[in-house]
Parts: sequence; C-alpha cells; structure tokens
Amino acid sequence: MVTPSAAALRALHHGRSPGDPLVLPGPWDAASARVFEEAGYEALATPSAGIALSLGYEDGQVPPKLMFEAVARITRAVGVPVTMDAETGYGLTAEELVDRVLEAGAVGCNLEDSYEGKGSTGVLRDPHEQADWLARVREAAGDRLVINARVDTFVRGVADPERAIERARLYVASGADCVYPILAPPEAIPALRAGIEGPVNALAMPDGPSPRELGELGATRVTFGPGLLRRTMAALREIGDGLRRA
Repeated sequence: MVTPSAAALRALHHGRSPGDPLVLPGPWDAASARVFEEAGYEALATPSAGIALSLGYEDGQVPPKLMFEAVARITRAVGVPVTMDAETGYGLTAEELVDRVLEAGAVGCNLEDSYEGKGSTGVLRDPHEQADWLARVREAAGDRLVINARVDTFVRGVADPERAIERARLYVASGADCVYPILAPPEAIPALRAGIEGPVNALAMPDGPSPRELGELGATRVTFGPGLLRRTMAALREIGDGLRRA
C-alpha cells in the first residue's frame, strides 16, 4: 500500500468549485475508516470526540498515548490520507507533536485555539500566542502536515464573524493550510469566505445544510465531528430494540 502524503491531502483542498467541498468523514476506528474508504471518500478526518466516545472517555479526556494509538489503527487500515484531530496539542512541544502525528500515520492535524475545557468552561487563547504556536508547528513539520487551525470563537459565544476572521488571518499568516471556525452558523459562512484567504472548514450538523449546501455558501472542506458515530449509535439502538421485540 502506498503511504498517503500531505501533498496529496493538501491538493484536495484546492481547485474546488462551489458546491463541491472536500467532504471528510470522521472514522472512530479501523472498521468505520474502511467503510468510508470503500464508499469512495478521498480522505478522512478523525474526530477527537468520536474516538473518545468509542474508547469510553469524555471528549478531551483520552490519554494522548491512547489517542495516537487509535489514530494509528485507522491510518493502517486505509490507503487514503488521514488528518488527525490533535485537540490543543496534548502539552507536547511542536517538534514532539509533529513526530507523534507522523508516527501515527496521519498527514494532517487540527489544532484548537482554546484552553482546556468544553463549552462555557473553555477560554479562548490569545490569538497571537496561538499564531506563534502554529508557526512553531509549521516550522517543525515543514510540508509534511496539513495544518487545520480551529477557530473557537463561535464555540465560546463570540458571535461576530469579524472576530473569527481576525484570528483566521493570523493563523494563515503563521502557516496554517486551512482554518476551521467550528460551529459557525450557516449565515456567517459567506462573510468568513470573503474575509479569509485559503480553505475554510465547516462543520456539518444533522439539522443543518448538507455538505453541498455548505460548499455553495463558501466552505472548502466539510467535517462532521462525532456526528457520524452518534448516527451509527442511534441506528444500533434501533437494531437492539428490534432484537428485543423479535
């Protein structure tokens, strides 16, 4: 099997037409990764929350060793590029983080710009500090990783798209290949697209626009977080209920 490269993943982000975003399903284990590859997807994006759920942990609580091992099982199972949700970097140095991501077989990573904590308990990091961190990761990685810089303003209750755009511009200047204003409302995506140079990642929600519609709004790349695992669990509940009634 040919090892996928960051160059291959990076190329998938460019030259896309409106309505044709790069759609990256989120596998939580080797079996789900193979299903998505067999369905014809060009690349995959592991969700930290999905892997945490599959391992019996809360999001953000998986020991780094277990997270890297889970990602390695996924990358070994498929022949398409895999990008890893590396959360806030697990307290590693830029060099250590890059080495661990590459050792796990991933050719890309998400990096969040919040301090530890979820929802209202999290705190946005100073954007200049985050930009410096991203620059160190880029220097350590060279062109070996596709860096997706997550912008957490909407998660933390900052609704003004301009605040997300300000952060995104800093992160792109620091070497990020793509920016991810997670939980941006659909109506904000055109403004984000207009204000950000380079690819923009949008999160697809079960009750929101389809990936194609997100692309038409301006998203370059669409991911699902743990959403696909949650849909799978709902289907399993139905199967389980059916077996009890049979």
